[in-house]
Amino acid sequence: MSGTLSGKRPSRTATTHGAPLSPSRAARELGLKRREFDLAVHLGRIWTTEDGGGGPRVTRAEIDRVRAGEGFPGELKECLKIVGTAEGAALMGVAGARFTRLARLGRVIPVDFYLNRYRAVVWLYRAEDLRRFAADEANAPLLDGRTPDDLRERLEAGVDLRPRAWRGRHLGHLLDRAHDPWARAAAMASFLDPVQIAELVPDPYERAHLNRLRPARPVHGAPDSPIVQITARVTTADDPDEIARLRAGVRQTLAEAREHRPAPRPTTAPEAEPRPVPRPSPPDSPPLDSPPLDSPPREAPAPGKRRGLLGRWRRRRLDGPPPDRRSTSPESSCSPQPPCSPQPPSSPQPPSPPQSPSLRNSPSCTTETNSRPARS
Repeated sequence: MSGTLSGKRPSRTATTHGAPLSPSRAARELGLKRREFDLAVHLGRIWTTEDGGGGPRVTRAEIDRVRAGEGFPGELKECLKIVGTAEGAALMGVAGARFTRLARLGRVIPVDFYLNRYRAVVWLYRAEDLRRFAADEANAPLLDGRTPDDLRERLEAGVDLRPRAWRGRHLGHLLDRAHDPWARAAAMASFLDPVQIAELVPDPYERAHLNRLRPARPVHGAPDSPIVQITARVTTADDPDEIARLRAGVRQTLAEAREHRPAPRPTTAPEAEPRPVPRPSPPDSPPLDSPPLDSPPREAPAPGKRRGLLGRWRRRRLDGPPPDRRSTSPESSCSPQPPCSPQPPSSPQPPSPPQSPSLRNSPSCTTETNSRPARS
């Protein structure tokens, strides 16, 4: 009894030691931010598994492997460090304008992006990639001196390869994680607009299967919100050459996927024979509210003729007053009237006393007090 009371409560980690972890829980276990964890998965430093529809999961064995690595966690955090334009230019030892020109030309490739409060796209770069680019002697002419004329002409024409470079890098990451031809086809189709997907995949069941395997967008929100629209412009291919390559890849991968396994379709059950519906037997007696069979049909009221008390009152006014029932009744015309009995003579009334002048001139309810002549 005392041993049970003094024992410690088992931790949640110890209880679920063999269960896979969600990405957020795995990031907390490794001491990483969610963006750093996603970049580690993108770079192949952390391997994830699929749990059958609930998204990627990280096993406890993978968490232990990463923790056992040399220099953890400092070496891992330094590998996953990402910077913006200003910090990236400082790492390469160039001005911010030159760094932006190199990014627009596709010489430095971003690994992620986000939208700031002004809804402008902010590109992020891996610090290790920038250091490696600056250390390469072949890139020395781009870091110092005048920009070549061909590159300057492209910049003046308004070229910006940052979205396309990010899509190419992200597509390679998705293809590395794909486990079958259907997942690879969905990864390539995720960078095409819905119109092109409907043209490439006319079968609705195959298109629905690709949509289920489609990777999630980097930004979530309402379909018509400005954030989602800006994100769609970044994640959707717009260059004709890029669109042609993606269409060819989807067409080829779909052919492999159909041979590997057909898309799931709804199972149709065999049609059952229709059962005979029994006819209702005629009732033995008519309903209570139905008129008798031998009664004459009811006449429909004449148009404009009103029913009810108001209609009777209006017809009585139009037809005139009703006749006197006493004069037309048979009792009053046939029965003899009793003779009138003689009235006894009335006794003489005493003469009324004369009124005083004050009472004669005093007003009353029956005396006309108005001295003005009456209107004619």
